[in-house]
Amino acid sequence: MSEHIVDAHAHIYSADEVRYPMIDKPHRPPTGTGDIEHLRRERDAHGVHRVVLVQTGSAYKWDNRLVTDTARENPDWTTGVCNLNPADPDSPDRFEAMVRDDNIRALRLEPAPDGRFDHEGSRALLDRTQQIGAAICAHLQAAALPELDALLSAHPDVPVVLDHCAYPDGAAGPDGATVQDVVALARHPNLYAKLTFMVTRSVSGDPFDDTRPIARRIIDAFGPARCMWGSDFPCELWLKDLADYERHLAVVRDDLGLNTKDRAEVLGGTAMRVFFPGQ
Repeated sequence: MSEHIVDAHAHIYSADEVRYPMIDKPHRPPTGTGDIEHLRRERDAHGVHRVVLVQTGSAYKWDNRLVTDTARENPDWTTGVCNLNPADPDSPDRFEAMVRDDNIRALRLEPAPDGRFDHEGSRALLDRTQQIGAAICAHLQAAALPELDALLSAHPDVPVVLDHCAYPDGAAGPDGATVQDVVALARHPNLYAKLTFMVTRSVSGDPFDDTRPIARRIIDAFGPARCMWGSDFPCELWLKDLADYERHLAVVRDDLGLNTKDRAEVLGGTAMRVFFPGQ
């Protein structure tokens, strides 16, 4: 089986902070990293077919201009995930417009300003997501998984990708509480697992002997056809000296013991169906 690698989780930045102003005290990448040209170089160097650009809330919050401009200008190899305030009643209309006009495929759903994940505005966004045939990336801590459970039950036809698998603790291993709660949610056939935690949540470091068993348990629970890899680009910011782009890719490609078919699903097949349907 030919592998089309899809990077399902890349954050994008711009050095032009006049055109794309950052929030106060942003989480900035090192100088010269994180922009679209850097991402293009990583993509070309490692044989990546497509990339999902995820709105960078820690730099731009709900200002989606950079991700929409970049996704719209690079439709041949990217799509975008925006981030909107669930408590803003205009968010569903704004999301629909970005899907229609800006090569946005999904919404990154986070807790509302009052801390609730299962917010009435979140339900309105999920309703609109279903109407327009888009997808959701759920970004939350483990304590909010019961609220995600309720939203999944109420919206069984909306594809929902669990960002970073709710940040499992590498030290707790595959039987840790967060992993158990994530695995329990695998009963929802519309939930997908984003395996982007193996480096960032590792305590032991390379070769990530603590987080690889967690990934295998999640793959076993969801099935490879509902799991996907993402790089956490720019790795210089999010992975620091733990791993570079190539090493993060190799953890899934080479170190999980996946057979050819399962590896092709995790490295690209699943993300193609969710983020690039029909392509």
